[in-house]
Amino acid sequence: MNRTHIPGILAMAAIVVASNILVQFLFGQWLTWGAFTYPLAFLVTDVMNRVYGAGPARRVVFAGFLTGVICSLIGTQIMGEFGPLVTLRIALGSGLAFLVAQLLDISVFSALRGGRWWRAPLVSTLVGSSVDTALFFTIAFSTWLSALEPGNDVSWANEALPLLGAGPVAPLWVSLAVADWTVKLSLALLALIPFRLIVRRLQPSLA
Repeated sequence: MNRTHIPGILAMAAIVVASNILVQFLFGQWLTWGAFTYPLAFLVTDVMNRVYGAGPARRVVFAGFLTGVICSLIGTQIMGEFGPLVTLRIALGSGLAFLVAQLLDISVFSALRGGRWWRAPLVSTLVGSSVDTALFFTIAFSTWLSALEPGNDVSWANEALPLLGAGPVAPLWVSLAVADWTVKLSLALLALIPFRLIVRRLQPSLA
């Protein structure tokens, strides 16, 4: 591993740890504070991909995945009001969503690398974020996958409510997913600014 990759690995690990902590704290009715830190993982991946290439970007992703696994293991041992802070379904959903979405982000970014500077980070993050949200919330909370953890009662997440309090009736977890997805898309646009600045700083010839 090149020493220049260490900041990316540390940044990814810090984002994963912070997100695992902040997901315990609500922000409004549909979000947690973790929704605002987790999307930064895509920024780290895209910067690494642009500056160092797909290989180093994958190594950073695997470091983040390992950090997430450790956080999940710790979370299963911490008891909250309704049981462990991290259930098996949440751990599976979180890990699988992170790994699939980040690797997909790298593939899409690499395919679009030769276009306008903003196209690869924007499209790859939008695609990766969408897959991340769909995988995590479906695996963690949908009744379709109850067999993954029969003892985990997710009825609270499947309560039928108006979507985001105003739309058609849908399970609560769908509202949570839509709110999370909306934040990810918004931050994908905002992240273009630090992406441009960081790439210019690290590799002026690529900016």
